[in-house]
Amino acid sequence: MAVERSGAGAALLLAAALAHAAPAHQHGVAQVDAVLDGAVLTVSLSLPLDSLLGFERAPRSAAEKQAAAAVVERLRTEALLVQPDPAAGCVREAVEIASSALGLGSAPGGAADEHADIDAGFRFRCADPARLGHVELGLMKAWPRLSRIEAQLAGARSQARQVLRRPATRLAWPR
Repeated sequence: MAVERSGAGAALLLAAALAHAAPAHQHGVAQVDAVLDGAVLTVSLSLPLDSLLGFERAPRSAAEKQAAAAVVERLRTEALLVQPDPAAGCVREAVEIASSALGLGSAPGGAADEHADIDAGFRFRCADPARLGHVELGLMKAWPRLSRIEAQLAGARSQARQVLRRPATRLAWPR
């Protein structure tokens, strides 16, 4: 498995790691930070591996390795996982993925059998950021073991905390 890198990619993952260093690791709960800075929307996710794979350690068998590779590929390519409001005209520019348990990126390491996460950062450039009204998250649909998303959203003039529980998928952008 490889990690995609871009000029600002390390900053995406560092922001995700720093933002999620304090919250306790909870199975079934994803942490999301979304920041709109000018025309750039950055969405950082921290997801417990158990909620995506059913285990939270380095994959051991061929089947576990295949399942982990499928999760990484889905995060990297599936547009419906993080979808900004179409009215804002956002185009995805970069995706960064890190997990010490999966040997990806520069995620902080831990003991081999500790609770493990996967961090993903998505960067979008928006043609009309003032029209960003929401961000749709397809995470709970993609991974049924996820039951709650705790989100922090920040823009130039406002910030908000939101919690999504099944079947909700939409984070309303703060005004």
